[in-house]
Amino acid sequence: MVGTGYVGLVVGTCLAENGNTVVCVDNDEGKIAALRRGEMPIYEPGLDEMIPRNVAEERLSFSTDLAAAVRASEIVFIAVGTPQGEDGSADMTHVLAVAEGVGRAMNGYKVLVNKSTVPVGTARRVREVVSRLTSHPFSIVSNPEFLKEGVAIDDFLKPDRVVVGTDDPRAEAVMRELYAPFVRTGNPILVMDLASAELTKYAANAMLASRISFMNEIASLCDRVGADVGEVRKGIGTDSRIGSSFLFPGIGYGGSCFPKDVKALRLMGREAGLPLHVVTAVDLVNDAQRVVLVPRIEAHLGGLPGKVIAVWGLAFKPRTDDLREAPALAVIEALLARGAAVRAYDPKAVPAARRLLGDRVTFCHRSYEAVEGADALVLATEWNEFREPDFERVRALMRRPAIFDGRNIYNPRHLRELGFHYEGVGRR
Repeated sequence: MVGTGYVGLVVGTCLAENGNTVVCVDNDEGKIAALRRGEMPIYEPGLDEMIPRNVAEERLSFSTDLAAAVRASEIVFIAVGTPQGEDGSADMTHVLAVAEGVGRAMNGYKVLVNKSTVPVGTARRVREVVSRLTSHPFSIVSNPEFLKEGVAIDDFLKPDRVVVGTDDPRAEAVMRELYAPFVRTGNPILVMDLASAELTKYAANAMLASRISFMNEIASLCDRVGADVGEVRKGIGTDSRIGSSFLFPGIGYGGSCFPKDVKALRLMGREAGLPLHVVTAVDLVNDAQRVVLVPRIEAHLGGLPGKVIAVWGLAFKPRTDDLREAPALAVIEALLARGAAVRAYDPKAVPAARRLLGDRVTFCHRSYEAVEGADALVLATEWNEFREPDFERVRALMRRPAIFDGRNIYNPRHLRELGFHYEGVGRR
């Protein structure tokens, strides 16, 4: 497993948990040393228990020696990052560098599996790179991941489906054998051509992002016409053709997948001579949605210079410490730019946020500490501990009792009865 980020570490650990012998490789010596000491580079529930157990059973190990790991393995997963370029494209530098290393180390037949999120045509490029460097036979597979941070282990162990892109029956048989234990309840292993498998991941994320942006746009309309988006959501979500998933309005989506993949899909369309208007709209709506509450806070407080704003939640979603494209960061930057002081708290993401924001923000150790002397509270990430706080204590600690609910988790009537000024997203 080349790469020890979210995907590589979770997939490698889960494969080891199922009895396979797995070596996770990374060129970051510090990260590998920390993993060998049992220190987790990411927060993902359950990982801190599974890794030590599989290391102790000698099914899981960590190394910086790519060549040795390739020579010892039958299947080589490429799970390195594909960061977003300035034009929205996926940067393939790391993927192709790994392909070169694998090609030089080949000592027999291998199945090379692209687990990274990569644009259409990557399998062909990887095949070309490896072919130039070895005479040994190998197969290329595209095997996109569909893991949700916070529940990634369950997602891998009990997948809705497994997508395998290959044009080689031998590789198909290997992948079916590898994944058979995870689909015993009957969920499918979908085998398709390489290009379709590569596109499936982008299409899936763009569809989910589309539902979020659509509902956020409806929420904005609700604000204008006096409707309640919560009622509208129930009205359309109970339609069996639509369903209720990913119809919760708020301050936009973030993370390592949706923003990057939507932008990459837009670029793919442009390069193919086919502008993707719906995907473009999804992206633009989300960019605007992240700071939708900031003008309302400014209007309520009569300006932001000299005001103190508390922010609960920094990670892009609960149960992770991942700050990539986190809406909370956009909110904080907008507040700071308008002259406000920010006090922030998150159960897991404060260390990472401190590295990004430095001393421009006051980071707190507890949620109630963040609201002390605040003129407004912004709920940016719906961690469970924020769902039912002691609101009377919150009101007593704040300078002005105002809550701006970026995830619509609070009862507006209840908070107003307690003396708070309350605003959500699209709520009457």
